[in-house]
Amino acid sequence: MAVSLPRGFTSFVTNVGIKDATDDFTVVATNTPVSASGVFTQSRFAGPSVLVSREHVSSGHAQAVVVISKNANVATGPIGLQHAREITESVAARLSCQPRDVLIASTGVIGRTYPIDNIRRGIAGLPIPLPDNVADRVAQGIMTTDTVPKISTAAVAGSEATIVGVAKGVGMIEPNMATLIALVFTDADIDSTTLDATFRRVVNRTLNCVSVDSDTSTSDTAIIMASGVAGAVENESFENALHEVLLSLTHQIARDGEGAEKLIEVHVDGARDDDQAKRVAKSIVNSPLVKTAIHGADPNWGRVAMAVGKCETDTDIDQTKVVIRFGSQELFPNQVSDKDLEQLSSYMRGDTVRIHVSLGVAKGISGGTSGGTATVWGCDLTDGYVRINADYTT
Repeated sequence: MAVSLPRGFTSFVTNVGIKDATDDFTVVATNTPVSASGVFTQSRFAGPSVLVSREHVSSGHAQAVVVISKNANVATGPIGLQHAREITESVAARLSCQPRDVLIASTGVIGRTYPIDNIRRGIAGLPIPLPDNVADRVAQGIMTTDTVPKISTAAVAGSEATIVGVAKGVGMIEPNMATLIALVFTDADIDSTTLDATFRRVVNRTLNCVSVDSDTSTSDTAIIMASGVAGAVENESFENALHEVLLSLTHQIARDGEGAEKLIEVHVDGARDDDQAKRVAKSIVNSPLVKTAIHGADPNWGRVAMAVGKCETDTDIDQTKVVIRFGSQELFPNQVSDKDLEQLSSYMRGDTVRIHVSLGVAKGISGGTSGGTATVWGCDLTDGYVRINADYTT
């Protein structure tokens, strides 16, 4: 059954000839400017779409978002920025709103300008009013090398409001913003200041905790818009529902990583603080040796010890206090037998592998869960990933 966008939003998805015959041009809009927030890549090579959207959403409001897939329009110089601004201006003219109220996101190959004439024709044919409100179409329209559309919904407890999120991203995924795009729409009535603070907190616990290949995209964009049609909501209930939506999208992104066959979840506790826990967890989930061992169900748990140990600036990590587990199986500091390794290999053949590391840094820790904690998600590294990215532009 198709998922509808929350009340107050309409959409249109089509093909304008960016690269092939699949959908590549998406617009979602409201009738008037609404509360909005955006979190973007910290890359020093951020694309024009990021630069324009960062500028526009700084007002705390937006009326529409445009997504162009299969062309990132990054590293394209002044003409790339000119084209991004032209698109927001042209869409604004069609929607009868201000250009500053239109956000834009782009994803695809870096270093190529838009086929701007194709986009101009597509915008000229944009039906007004936008005829759809199908979230599934929006999720499909923003895809590049994704194998499945990514969509998640949640109700806000104690209200009539809902939250619907869509995302794309399977490669060049190590968000630091927070090639990932996430769009979240809600009919909750929430002021822009509260929306921005809430969105940033939740993004930091979800989208900023996923990594496919440790490469931060030039185009990472996460946007939320709130139409207000459903009325006021309780802040904690809204944040809980938003977390549910973004956590689901995070899992979907990790599981659909390019060539991926397994989801990896790494939980670190007993750290000095949450930042240290996250740093160590990312070191584990990003390790090519850990990822390939999990792909092959090779019970070489020592690679996790390596990944913890290479956080050499965290001098308060003492290997004698560290505990390493796969699933519920404790592997260090225990002496591991051949039978233990067979059990570990069997566990690693599943489609989800969970690694739990207790650092024992926080005072009073002895393999417990006190102190700083973090959970991150990623995927295994397969020959499929190599093949996809070796042939990406050809």
